[in-house]
Amino acid sequence: MGRVSGKVAVITGAAQGMGQAHARGFVAEGAKVVLTDVNAAAGAALAQELGANAHFIAHDVAKEDQWRAVVAETERRYGRVTVLVNNAGIVGPISPTTELSEKDFNVVCAVNQTGVFLGMKHCIPSMLKAGSGSIVNISSISGIVAIYGTPNLAYAASKFAVRGLTKFAAIEYAAKGIRVNSVHPGYIRTPMADATLDEEAMKIACDSVPVKRMADPDEVTELVIFLASDSSRFITGSEHIIDGGLTSL
Repeated sequence: MGRVSGKVAVITGAAQGMGQAHARGFVAEGAKVVLTDVNAAAGAALAQELGANAHFIAHDVAKEDQWRAVVAETERRYGRVTVLVNNAGIVGPISPTTELSEKDFNVVCAVNQTGVFLGMKHCIPSMLKAGSGSIVNISSISGIVAIYGTPNLAYAASKFAVRGLTKFAAIEYAAKGIRVNSVHPGYIRTPMADATLDEEAMKIACDSVPVKRMADPDEVTELVIFLASDSSRFITGSEHIIDGGLTSL
């Protein structure tokens, strides 16, 4: 316990799925956590459940003015931001490339890619004032390889983009004490996965994984907490794949 004691974390997309698991894990390990999500009811309920070390802010990660407000409120309530988990993401429609609309492409990229950029842009100044920081950008194995189950080209494009954003920021701020890493989950049992994969697709997905199952969200949380903690102080600019061996095939 206490692996992130003294840390002040902003976790986006924290109302459900992996983000909810991350929020629970960070509070349990001693961090003060600002949870953000567009799902205000679920996010507020979770923050209330987690207690005084958790605070919820309704937040669209694609809106720059809302990022300014999130950082300002975090600093006012808990102090400088020292951890950012860019977890918020959307899938978009299940669509072949030739039928994917420009609007849908841009919406997916706005959340999954621009949201990550804006999060780093507005949290890094707070980390610089704190003297250190760790950013964990949640990508996907769809940002590593072209793989069965990726819903559309926009999702793949945005998740690949997170790798580049991560590496650039890691090199840019390494000497300033800020580390930046990406996490690439495979098939994780979340509401998003349940909504994307029907029963047959779920079975195919599980059968394709060498360990023959999907992961629970808290298994990803363990990796995220490690990357946020001082135990990973020499790790930056790296992809961290957590997929049950799927991309090793």
